[in-house]
Amino acid sequence: MATGRALTIGLNSVDPGHYAGWSGNLNACEADAESMATIAESKGFEVSTLITKSATREQVANDILSTARGLQSGDIFMLSYSGHGGQLPDMNDDEPDALDETWCLYDGEMIDDEIYALLGNFAEGVRVLVFSDSCHSGSVTKEAYYSGTLTTRGETLRSPTPTYRVMPPDAALQTYRLNSEFYQELQANPDLQTAQVNVASSVLLISGCQDNQLSSDGTFNGLFTGQLQQVWKHG
Repeated sequence: MATGRALTIGLNSVDPGHYAGWSGNLNACEADAESMATIAESKGFEVSTLITKSATREQVANDILSTARGLQSGDIFMLSYSGHGGQLPDMNDDEPDALDETWCLYDGEMIDDEIYALLGNFAEGVRVLVFSDSCHSGSVTKEAYYSGTLTTRGETLRSPTPTYRVMPPDAALQTYRLNSEFYQELQANPDLQTAQVNVASSVLLISGCQDNQLSSDGTFNGLFTGQLQQVWKHG
């Protein structure tokens, strides 16, 4: 029988020490992580959950790597992220929009190239399913398909004054300036530049929006995760 493992991540805030004084407070991301964990557990998955301060760059990477070592062809890994999404200048010319997409983890952004490099540790035949309830998430696993007319924000269905899961431009710029050497060193890593050719597993991304759109927070769940639960209907 195939083995199923899941890692669900949700951050209602980030460390202002790294993010130039910005704490990025949100309402529903921790609840999103718990909701995704409940879905995975209902299907017999072994689940780990990282909430806000525990969702550091190192811990997320370590959890993905340890999971990869325990799975083989035919097994499945579900990875979900709920929190702020960011963008950084693309340094290796692999992005049509010249921007790398990121997950805003507690102590620093994780670049899409890093995420893809981590997924390269899964064996051929492992099925990886990624859910990203964050802004700019359409190609956070390095693949994107755009159709129709693109807009700057995804449609919101509930709140007339939604809160979006995006770093304000001034906070994003100040964070990058404060930590530019850190991020540029990451992006210059040759292992990241060849990450795509090293991925042997199948990777499917279901995201809250496209790269040039924003995902909406909510009261109980984010808009995307809330809609996902309605479709799921307890299985």
